Amino acid sequence: PPRSTLFPYTTLFRSKTSNTIMWVILGLLILALGGFGIGGFGSSLSTVASVGDREITVQEYANALQFEINRLQQDTGQRLTLQQMQLFGLDRNVMERLLAAAALESEADRIGISVGDQAVAKRIRENPAFSGVGGGFDREGYRFALQSAGLNESGYEEDIRDEAARELLQGAVAGGVEVPAAYVDAIARWIAESRDVTLATVTVQDLPGGDLAPTDADLTAFYDADPTRFETPELRAITYVWMTPDSVVDNIQIDEDQLRQLYEDRAADYRQPQRVLAERLAFADMQSANDALAAIESGTTTFDALVEERGLTLEDVDQGELSRDGLDPVIADALFALEQPGLAGPVETPLGPAIYRVNAVLDATEVPLEDVRDDLVAEAGIDAARRRIDAAREDIDDLLAGGATLEEVADQTDMELGNIRWDPAAGEEQGGFGIVAYDEFRSAARAAQAGDFPELGTLSDGGLFSLRLDEVIAPIVPPLDEIRGQVEAAWRSESLRSRLFDRAGELSENPVQDILGQPETLTGIVRDATLEGAPDGLIDRIFEAAPGDIFAFEGDDQRAFVVRVDAVTEADLTTGDGAQLRQAIETQTGTELTGDLFESYGRSVQGMAGFTVNSQAVEAVQSQLGGG
Repeated sequence: PPRSTLFPYTTLFRSKTSNTIMWVILGLLILALGGFGIGGFGSSLSTVASVGDREITVQEYANALQFEINRLQQDTGQRLTLQQMQLFGLDRNVMERLLAAAALESEADRIGISVGDQAVAKRIRENPAFSGVGGGFDREGYRFALQSAGLNESGYEEDIRDEAARELLQGAVAGGVEVPAAYVDAIARWIAESRDVTLATVTVQDLPGGDLAPTDADLTAFYDADPTRFETPELRAITYVWMTPDSVVDNIQIDEDQLRQLYEDRAADYRQPQRVLAERLAFADMQSANDALAAIESGTTTFDALVEERGLTLEDVDQGELSRDGLDPVIADALFALEQPGLAGPVETPLGPAIYRVNAVLDATEVPLEDVRDDLVAEAGIDAARRRIDAAREDIDDLLAGGATLEEVADQTDMELGNIRWDPAAGEEQGGFGIVAYDEFRSAARAAQAGDFPELGTLSDGGLFSLRLDEVIAPIVPPLDEIRGQVEAAWRSESLRSRLFDRAGELSENPVQDILGQPETLTGIVRDATLEGAPDGLIDRIFEAAPGDIFAFEGDDQRAFVVRVDAVTEADLTTGDGAQLRQAIETQTGTELTGDLFESYGRSVQGMAGFTVNSQAVEAVQSQLGGG
């Protein structure tokens, strides 16, 4: 049987990076690419919150919210609106992070922690976002990035100084955290322990007498012991009429003019202009872009290397498929002048001078009408069927309002009449065939009461239906003679399950060679192993047993099991996978302890310093973001 790898949990222990506030600063730079800004609040709404003497400005909060939206979009591939962020409490998380940062800044000021100009300059120079083509610090690029983000040099450098002070404070608070070695070892050994077992399957062939047939007395006793197990469900006898696009479409003819018009309406799907697959790397000025292009062409660097030096990924610079439509003519001329992959530019773009790398040139394509005729006929037919159903809605409504029965409606319209005995408790299981497959019908059938006026409802595909509850059929226990086959099947299943488990228990007291089937030897079983055909709980039982234990384990009416634990192998935590697992557990535990300690410290500092939140300013920022 298949089993998991020796150490299946190592991927669960992931090292967490330190939660510094650099994401705010990087967020400002990233947001500059989008040109986001907040304004128009007036001086009375310049701050959204304060902790001690530290203030959180409107712009800082707006940038942090927008950055969080962008981050989630990159992680999930979906654009969350501000309302969705509020639903999940993410806007509160943003505010809490900003308050925590302000609290630490306030505490660092109070106890006199700071760093000098030399340390600030070193951090800025080492930031890859401010590197030039040659890899060194680019003063003009630095100024351009800050200006694009709406920052000035002095303000940004003060932010860097505050961040360094916070890190010193964080290191002082959390630097002494140690994870007890005994704790780490105990968890690692528990996770990595493996076992070897011999497993024998007990089947019907191992039962004395095999599969026994019940006598009449057996069935009667079994039936009388618990008649409710054979109780029928409460059923609803329902008469209904319905009409769907699929039931109407066969009577609809689509002429050639309609088909050609639909083809033209879908022209964008069938005709593609010439396109290129391109990546774009923008620079602070044209000179920097020209220098970069020259460096690439001379072979001293590559496009990929320049992207990496800027702290970006190829995904960040990917532009996808581009056609002439929507592009600036100058950019389009540069890109489509290439007949094969290569570099284009530099050209001016909204982000500044940029070099494009064209990875593929895609020719214009066109799918002829004949190739998609069948699909278009089906689509046009369904659309026409929906329109016909919509046109019939008012007449059907009038019939029902005038007192017509469902039978009369079926006679006078295209609606079809049907009857069903429906079990509401098994509604989902009955989905997949006929009208019961529709949620709308099941909801209406479940809510219907005897004597209700039949109302016209709409199905999810545009169809119509109406129903009448004729009767609620109460649960009953049918006489044994009526369900003898069902009772016999239940008796056989329960009897076999019990006999197989009893036989497994007998065999667990004796050598397993008494079993007809060949026992299997399984080695290296770990706690998350999956044994094909084995019932739930067997792995847990194996790990509860001691070496040498033999035990029986219940299965179903096909098999039971006899298991012998042959060996228990403790993990070697000093080398290989065991050492990696131990290190992962120690790292994760240390990170969690540090995080808990620092979170507690931050709340204490914030409480002592005192904080306020200007709800009016918060709402104003969120309102101007306008739903993300």
